Amino acid sequence: MTIHSPERTTHERDERDRTGLLLGIGAYTVWGLFPAFWPLLDPATPLEVLAHRILWTAVLMSGVLFALRGWRHLRGLGTRGWLAVTAASVVIAVNWGLYIWGVSVDLVVEAALGYYVSPLVSVLLGVLVLGERLRGAQWAALALAAAAVLVIAIGGGATPWLSLALAASFGCYGLLKATVPLPAAASLTAEGLVLVVPAAGFVLALQLLGAATFAELGPGHLLLMLAAGPATALPLLLYGASARRIPLSTLGVLMYLNPTLQFLWGVLVVGEEMPPSRWAGFALVWVALVVFTVDLVRRARRAPAVLATGGP
Repeated sequence: MTIHSPERTTHERDERDRTGLLLGIGAYTVWGLFPAFWPLLDPATPLEVLAHRILWTAVLMSGVLFALRGWRHLRGLGTRGWLAVTAASVVIAVNWGLYIWGVSVDLVVEAALGYYVSPLVSVLLGVLVLGERLRGAQWAALALAAAAVLVIAIGGGATPWLSLALAASFGCYGLLKATVPLPAAASLTAEGLVLVVPAAGFVLALQLLGAATFAELGPGHLLLMLAAGPATALPLLLYGASARRIPLSTLGVLMYLNPTLQFLWGVLVVGEEMPPSRWAGFALVWVALVVFTVDLVRRARRAPAVLATGGP
């Protein structure tokens, strides 16, 4: 009989946690740097970029799923599963399209606000759709987030619709994903397969109409458009590998790295204006997230936490 020493077991666990943490940081860093990537595809319109993102992600993930021998998961998916995948595909396409448009018109800070708020919107959807009950800390976090949106709307003279639309669409996507019994790679592949025909049709129509930029602006632009697939798939695969190694509550804390990097890019690189009302609104959001995260971590010590992937 072989006896494993406690020292070896502890070392392996620490190594696994360290690797998982680095993978999680990598995933959210890639997502957080998306505002630097999508404008590189100009002068392609947001719709053309979205179509190519869907198309090349579907092609790449089909290859990944083949390498992982994961096609059996899709063959075993029933009608209800495919309906849920279709709904999730449409919602995430709307989310991707809004985000690509937002960063193309220098609304990076407003997009970041949407991803800061999205975990709280997911909690609210749990109450409205699933009949879940909120704890006191969750009610406080939601109230602070609502106050933040109100402060930003009043101070800026307009409701931050992009933030709300991104948060709502991503929250709905997470809700739908929870009903799909597929691993992450198989799920993204299935969503791509649902959307690949309309995306390819749109790309072909642009080419025939002479309105496409894909092959007309040289090999550099063509390679950047193709890179939309790996840029989409890479953080999801990193996230999936990380989720198998560290607690989801830890990933829930890392989630805020994504909108924080977006926020910093919008303020420091794009140079978006941050009047006092906007700073006040973001301060309320950050306080709300501290309350929410502390409550999440405390609960995770007593029971497993379930969190949605946090990427645009």
